[in-house]
Amino acid sequence: MARENIKKVVVAYSGGLDTSVILSWVRERYNCEVVACCVDVGQGKELKGLNEKAKSTGASKSYIVDAKEEFVTDYIYPAIKAEALYEDRYYLGTALARPVIAKKIADIVKKEKADTVCHGATGKGNDQVRFELAFKALIPDVKIIAPWREWEIRSREDAISYAKKRNISVPVTKSKPYSSDANLWHVSYEGGILEDLSKCYDESMFRMTVCPEKATNKSAYITIDFEKGIPVSVNNKKLKPVELITKLNEIAGANGIGRVDIIENRLVGMKSRGVYESPAAAVLYTAHKELESIAIDRDTLHFKQSLSSKYAEIAYYGLWFSPLREALDAFINNTQEYMTGSVRLKLYKGNITTVSRIAKNSLYSEKLATFEKDETYNHKDAEGFINLWGLPTKVQAMLRK
Repeated sequence: MARENIKKVVVAYSGGLDTSVILSWVRERYNCEVVACCVDVGQGKELKGLNEKAKSTGASKSYIVDAKEEFVTDYIYPAIKAEALYEDRYYLGTALARPVIAKKIADIVKKEKADTVCHGATGKGNDQVRFELAFKALIPDVKIIAPWREWEIRSREDAISYAKKRNISVPVTKSKPYSSDANLWHVSYEGGILEDLSKCYDESMFRMTVCPEKATNKSAYITIDFEKGIPVSVNNKKLKPVELITKLNEIAGANGIGRVDIIENRLVGMKSRGVYESPAAAVLYTAHKELESIAIDRDTLHFKQSLSSKYAEIAYYGLWFSPLREALDAFINNTQEYMTGSVRLKLYKGNITTVSRIAKNSLYSEKLATFEKDETYNHKDAEGFINLWGLPTKVQAMLRK
């Protein structure tokens, strides 16, 4: 990329080793102004002192953008309504966070009239695709820098050495035996010791959940209320979006709910192992699915279920800002019209059991479903139905003996 064409760069900043080095590297390599932007999607303590740290590392300005509520309402809630699970197990904690982070960074790019944006994703992962496709959709005329595809730094040791030579303040601690990413929706762990598929993870790794065996011996009962497919209250208490997710993380995490250890197929073509903690996600997906079972008719439900994996794939592949995702949302939102009701769950040592399901406009009829005497269903009607339904099978058998 021609250095003379770059005047101002907005860097996706977290304050960690990589992005601290990136701030300095971009300014040094391109001789340009650098603006740091950190988007808060629930990282917590990691944000403390970030603005000062960015400026001391070479940023002319530093932004911390609070996007927690938007993350929940515009990304997590649509995923819940779609019941989107990548490869049937991954709740998309990182995949859903990247588009909102990119959107907020794009806003800063426009505000600062920057000509370039920079991210710290590696050349092996999915995030480079997610960030860059989002930038192409939101700020198509802005140049993109991806240092991991350009610089000579190849390891944590290289990065620490670079930082020391330039007096960049980076806490030098013993390297974690894995890589971790945290937000409101999950904590992910990958790399390091987890790359050996014969090894189990160390229990001390987890932050959001207790070990199921060590969870309380008393079952926890929770009731989740939905309005048109969106969770609005827990145990009859109305909660704001961020509060609701946080509360369910606490309750479900304390009962060992939401751990997943999977081998997933990355977009770039390799298989990788990911260990995730998603306690609120596990509870909300279960409750939502149970409510759908009584609130949506059979054919619509079956078709919607066939789209869930596609929706997850779209998010995972970085195509959030695409016409297809918007079109699917239109269909999914229509299916949620009668998804108002409540589901009561029992949580016990890593397990979720459904206790009750109630929908305002339920399609379940006890009178119709009963095996006892009823005046609604005429058993004789089944004979004609079966004859017509089975007619193609019978004709084929008769004519192709």
